[in-house]
Amino acid sequence: MAVQDVAGARVAAAGGADRLELCAALAGTGGLTPSTGMVAAVADALRGTGVGVHVLVRPRAGGFVFSAEETDVQVRDVRSVLDAGADGVVVGAMTPAGEVDAAALAAFVAAAGDAEVTFHRAIDQVARPVDVLEVLASAGVRRVLTSGGAPRAGEGLDALAALAGRGRELGVEIMAGGGVRVEDLPALVAAGVHAVHLSARRTVVADGGPGGGGASGYDVTDPDVVAATRAALDAGTAP
Repeated sequence: MAVQDVAGARVAAAGGADRLELCAALAGTGGLTPSTGMVAAVADALRGTGVGVHVLVRPRAGGFVFSAEETDVQVRDVRSVLDAGADGVVVGAMTPAGEVDAAALAAFVAAAGDAEVTFHRAIDQVARPVDVLEVLASAGVRRVLTSGGAPRAGEGLDALAALAGRGRELGVEIMAGGGVRVEDLPALVAAGVHAVHLSARRTVVADGGPGGGGASGYDVTDPDVVAATRAALDAGTAP
């Protein structure tokens, strides 16, 4: 489950989430690297719960083709968030030709050491994602977050089923994510994915004034959506 702060992490853990992806600016950008202070605070809050904290490492919005400087920043961020208490990292990089950036990925995996590495939805830009799984497995990726190439995971069921099947052969978990709704969960589980990923967020209206982003508000993790997700998974065969 994607969360953005300590309160959201507590809500998700209490509601039955098994693993969290901690990020920042989720609604506006699709997620960016959170501060090391936030990582440390969430890790402290969840210590002893058994809920893993995996941190998104992404320096900016606007795609996944990164310069050498941006790649270096991400390598530093991987090390920093793990030092702050994260259990794993969520990364991804692409070449201008639309292929996985193997050199950048190798640098991220090396920086992660023994920590788990998840490759994020950059894979949904790949023309033949099933073929890419072998590359990711060889690089040391443990898990892949994907919608099956569709705008929403609930619309990518056939691709997700194919990915899950190949992932089992390679020892790579397939985690369905991207616009996941509670009503999508039975079909996603039936597709054979190893896990499902959603944000369970709602917006709180707040006026920041001229210097605070206006009246756009901010996101919080909704305990009702978390509870409904856990109930839906428990009612079926949870991945």
